[in-house]
Amino acid sequence: MTADLTIRRATAADVPAIVAMLADDPLGAIRESPADLTPYQQAFAAIDADPNQLLVVADRNDETIGTLQLTLVPSMSRRGALRAIIEAVRVAKPARGEGLGTTLIRWAIDEARNRGAVLVQLTSDKTRTDAHRFYVNLGFEQSHEGFKLNLS
Repeated sequence: MTADLTIRRATAADVPAIVAMLADDPLGAIRESPADLTPYQQAFAAIDADPNQLLVVADRNDETIGTLQLTLVPSMSRRGALRAIIEAVRVAKPARGEGLGTTLIRWAIDEARNRGAVLVQLTSDKTRTDAHRFYVNLGFEQSHEGFKLNLS
């Protein structure tokens, strides 16, 4: 699985594949709109310009099969610690069940550590129970209750 896999910084040309992966599940089908890539291209430009953001894709045989976003957050708490947040982890349907999700998360953890982060955190929608088991199996602890306020 990993021998022919490359994890690299995403480029603007990757936006359609990333959006397709974001939209390819029950929640994404409701939230995403792949027919109009304009807002995604604008978001990509902002992410790409921010040194505390890293949007990556996983390629195998010239096909984009995974993605995630790693955000570094300077913090006053934990004695000024740098935190890393993993977001928008997705694996393309044909590559699911092959260990790519584990490879992506382990890569993100290593990258966060290499950049000086002392903590990696993530959120997962309450309905994604399979994802919760996946993260727990990777050593993540369900230590907090999350809250959101929709502003749109």
